[in-house]
Amino acid sequence: MNIAFSFKNFEPSEHLKKYARRRMEKMGRFFGKSSGLEINVVMTMDKIRHRCEVTVTGEGLHLNASEQTNDMYAAIDLVRDKLESQIKRQVSRVREQRRQARNADVDVFTYNMEGEADDAPDISGSDRFANKPLHLDEALMQLENIGGDFFVFINAETTRVNVVYRKSAGGFALIDPVL
Repeated sequence: MNIAFSFKNFEPSEHLKKYARRRMEKMGRFFGKSSGLEINVVMTMDKIRHRCEVTVTGEGLHLNASEQTNDMYAAIDLVRDKLESQIKRQVSRVREQRRQARNADVDVFTYNMEGEADDAPDISGSDRFANKPLHLDEALMQLENIGGDFFVFINAETTRVNVVYRKSAGGFALIDPVL
């Protein structure tokens, strides 16, 4: 956890830095000691108004909190309380999402080859295609030669598996999946 401090309109004391660092490090208990969090603390003083702004980023997390009071120490405590409540909300939201995902019904279709042999579809044959890349015009010639409705080939220009097929209205169409 890296903590960076910025001060505007006043010179910071070591005691104030130490106090703020201790307060921000206590938020580490929510994330563990080895978390890659970046915490930026900006403290500003305008006459009697003391303002503390904290930004927490890292691990898919981005939190902001700001408070102003008459005392900088009180502003630090209030910001820490705000951040703590934001973190608790975030953690409970993630837990709820995981709980919902765990309880989600998954429809899985299983096919039993042994039990339903008479209902199994009858496969009458199989075709293999050469893995030599072809251009579109060569694939169309192959489709004409075999006299089928479609032809699967590896496109020489894109190096992807394509399908060229005969349209019912006449002509040909190409399926070129983009992954």
